[in-house]
Amino acid sequence: MVEFPYPSGKGLHIGHCRSYIGLDIVARKKRMEGFNVLFPMGWDAFGLPTENYAVKTGIHPAIVTKKNTVNFKRQQKNLGLSFDWSREINTTDPDYYKWTQWIFLQLFKKGLAYKSKMPINWCPSCKIGLANEEVVDGKCERCGAEVTKKEKEQWMLKITKYAERLIDDLSYVDYPRRVKISQKEWIGKSEGIEIEFKAGENKIPVFTTRPDTLFGCSYLVMAPEHPLIEKIKNQIVNYKFIEEYIEKSKKKVERERISEDKEKTGVELKGIKAINPVNGREIPIFIADYVLMHYGTGAIMAVPAHDQRDFDFAKRYNLAVIKVIKPTETTETATENSSQLIEGKAGVSQAYEGEGILINSGRFTGIKSERAREKITERLSKRGLAKRGVYYKLRDWVFSRQRYWGEPIPMVKCKKCGWVPVPEKDLPIKLPKVKEYKPTEEGESPLTKVENWVNVKCPKCGGPAKRETDVMPNWAGSNWYYLRYCDPQNDKKLASPELLKYWMPVDWYNGGMEHTTLHLLYSRFIYKFLWDIGVVPKLVGPEPYRKRTSHGVILGEGGIKMSKSKGNIINPDEIVREYGADILRLYEMFLGPFKQAIPWNTKGLKGAKKFLEKVWKLADKTIVFQKNRIHCRESLGEEKKKESQDLKRILQKTIKKVSENIDSLKFNTAVSSLMEFSNDWARNEDSLKKEDFKNFLKILSPFAPHFSEEVWIRAGFKSICSKAKWPKYEQKLIERETIILIVQINGRIRDKIETRTDIAKEEAEKIGLSLEKIKKWTDGKKIKRTIFVPGRLINFVV
Repeated sequence: MVEFPYPSGKGLHIGHCRSYIGLDIVARKKRMEGFNVLFPMGWDAFGLPTENYAVKTGIHPAIVTKKNTVNFKRQQKNLGLSFDWSREINTTDPDYYKWTQWIFLQLFKKGLAYKSKMPINWCPSCKIGLANEEVVDGKCERCGAEVTKKEKEQWMLKITKYAERLIDDLSYVDYPRRVKISQKEWIGKSEGIEIEFKAGENKIPVFTTRPDTLFGCSYLVMAPEHPLIEKIKNQIVNYKFIEEYIEKSKKKVERERISEDKEKTGVELKGIKAINPVNGREIPIFIADYVLMHYGTGAIMAVPAHDQRDFDFAKRYNLAVIKVIKPTETTETATENSSQLIEGKAGVSQAYEGEGILINSGRFTGIKSERAREKITERLSKRGLAKRGVYYKLRDWVFSRQRYWGEPIPMVKCKKCGWVPVPEKDLPIKLPKVKEYKPTEEGESPLTKVENWVNVKCPKCGGPAKRETDVMPNWAGSNWYYLRYCDPQNDKKLASPELLKYWMPVDWYNGGMEHTTLHLLYSRFIYKFLWDIGVVPKLVGPEPYRKRTSHGVILGEGGIKMSKSKGNIINPDEIVREYGADILRLYEMFLGPFKQAIPWNTKGLKGAKKFLEKVWKLADKTIVFQKNRIHCRESLGEEKKKESQDLKRILQKTIKKVSENIDSLKFNTAVSSLMEFSNDWARNEDSLKKEDFKNFLKILSPFAPHFSEEVWIRAGFKSICSKAKWPKYEQKLIERETIILIVQINGRIRDKIETRTDIAKEEAEKIGLSLEKIKKWTDGKKIKRTIFVPGRLINFVV
């Protein structure tokens, strides 16, 4: 499976094609190997780009979506992609989003969907809430206005309830290491203790994974949103500056606040101090926007000597840096030493974040840091100042958008009954047609204006109620689409359990690296929930994707990122029109390693074209030769028999390499092997036997399907090439102890020798120069240099 695309008005570009062609090659090979292959395609068509286009042009999003999907489908068919179009799905189709709504209802029934007030990105000019990706440098991407924060009730999904399983179950899947790391880092599990600091009559709980550094804590930092700030504002003598800083923080999106590249800023809460619970030392309290309220307790203990971020902050604000751990490899005696108290302005360049022996830590001095964590935790716990805990960076999923172009949330609000789910029999709740797509002045969805749609009876009490006018986010339809592919026409169930048992999990899922965090995480969560409630049979297992791979992007010529503004986007239609689909397919796979970003070079298409032209000519000659060929083996000369056997051996190696390279996504070396074989074929053009000719076309077919079928038919072979059985290489031929070494003079073949596979350059040189045919070209001439390619050729430059 490849990630289904968002069908934008621009259509496909060559970057999309890379993933599609690569997995199409895999699917074609698997079919030829006898597997029952499901290789589907659909459209992730709800979302902002189409809605923004509708606002700009006045064309209804449904019309835009239909036009775009027709164009995308045409382009994909032109590329010869072997998708099963009978399974085509579209997230904007009511028959599809009926089940997206049904999933939401199950989440609500199980207590995993709830409504909560939270801050959203707000554009005061456009009067709309913005997704994080729509905020660029603190400004609205659409109009450039400064973005602020606004409290808004939003639907939330309790993905945090699945945090532990989302980490643990990664052991079941074949994902690249960096993908597993990104999943774990986003979830951000931390095991540690919650320590209670006192600030006057107030308590400030702080979560830390390193209680062994507590004696080095020289200040506390709270998130700007921390509720204690409002509570103690009368005690803060510089509250005006605090208030200004809080307002500035509201304008920053989360990724900007926590970015490692951004300089950390903060303001001290003057007039109030915190007390370090292990030594009674008074320490200052700051607010800083790099601390987030939703992670841990919304407050951190800062140990600048042993945390680089804290160190940089302390250096900037001239705060104490107290060294409390020394590396175990040093010989310095672990004793209390007042000289270890260093002002932030001192010449210390970085924090030490490793393990070691405690110093400057009272009764714990001299203890190893790992043991000290337990001892300090034990002591504080007895005093009621600490408790063990596990925290996650992951927070519940915001599942509301104040938009139009999205799945309606199937809930109604009744004054008497509160939030009530729409009965399942009434699904789908269809999105009504509207003329105005802009949110209201208050930032509500334009659906609020459709009164005959909004005003309904409460399903519970029959009294007056109103539909939810928020819609689901872009992610909603893409988190379960792989399940619908198994049974796309089912109007009774999300999918048949029998078909899910047969097809799931997805054996191989390829997509962009940019989707290996959130999309992968969200879809794993939804799948696990459906597995828990029995929609997915237990035998299928707890993970939706058995294997995940990612492709590198294709850059513009010169290695510059493709973009509309740079005018360097390449439309595959133009390439197909000029060169044909198969040349585009071959070149995209030959460009470079599939997993790496590679610059496009239009000139490279000529190399792929030249290769197919060579094969066409060789195929023509082979077809003619085989029609006129005397089928009696004995009538062939010994030399021809030998050449035929040599070419067969080379083909066996090619079959082995191409087969293995397709399975490991090394498409560029697979194409290279095909090209190398064509060179050997050209040197022995009338030596390729009929069966070997067929096998070559079979392994070429996944890369150049149209070309291969045409040659297959011209050769008179039965059925079609893409349905033929994938050839198995003959290990005995590959393992032969001797090879045919080509002997060249100035790059031209003059003779061949049969020799050992491990022949060294010196021996090959000696044998080559002793050959009569070679002596003719070398006698009386000086050999300038000798080029030796082990296992292939030796070339004398005279």
